[in-house]
Amino acid sequence: MYQFITGPLLWLSFTIFFVGCFTHVVLYIKDLDEALDRVSYTTHIGWAIRGALWSLISWMVPFGTRSWRVKPVYTLMFYLFHIGAVIAPLFLSAHAVILESRWGISVPTLPDVVADWLTVGVIVAAVGVVIRRFILPEVRILTTDRELGALFIAVAPFVTGCMAYHQVGDSTYWTLAHILSGELLLVAIPFTKLSHLVLFFCSRVQIGIDFGTKRGGMKSVGMPV
Repeated sequence: MYQFITGPLLWLSFTIFFVGCFTHVVLYIKDLDEALDRVSYTTHIGWAIRGALWSLISWMVPFGTRSWRVKPVYTLMFYLFHIGAVIAPLFLSAHAVILESRWGISVPTLPDVVADWLTVGVIVAAVGVVIRRFILPEVRILTTDRELGALFIAVAPFVTGCMAYHQVGDSTYWTLAHILSGELLLVAIPFTKLSHLVLFFCSRVQIGIDFGTKRGGMKSVGMPV
């Protein structure tokens, strides 16, 4: 079973993930092409690029925008979750071993203790996000079962991975559960709100171009964010 889920099933999961994400990007751009009045494509290219980069950087840096600064606790939870969710899987030594043994790909790794703390940070941040969704009325009214389900899918690989690493109970069970939940996450990303993994960059670039060329970007010293 291990050979199957780390071989053909893993390849299938990656295929669905990459094809789905690519389709999202193509459809996003296509929809923009059908509404050319929203974004400037052919004029003021320099300002458009500047606006796009400013928008991306401002929203990717903690407290880089006013929206982040007015919600400091949520901002910390958001960045703790996303930084851990990206860095831990990419540079985990156990994942590097699989890449090296299966496909001959060598990647740098984090010390296990660092990856472990990042994993714990993801889990703690996710719990904080769920609590926030139930405590704050303005967020609770927008919370659906689909959103909670997507969050559960996103966190499951970290919970199962933590259980397997610390050998809680049957480590073989948790290892298989970790791999399968990770593959479920890859498959779910194109079909749920987790697609913001790619659509975030699309929307920030679009908004940055729009503000950079048509909403005061070329007339002011700063750039609206």
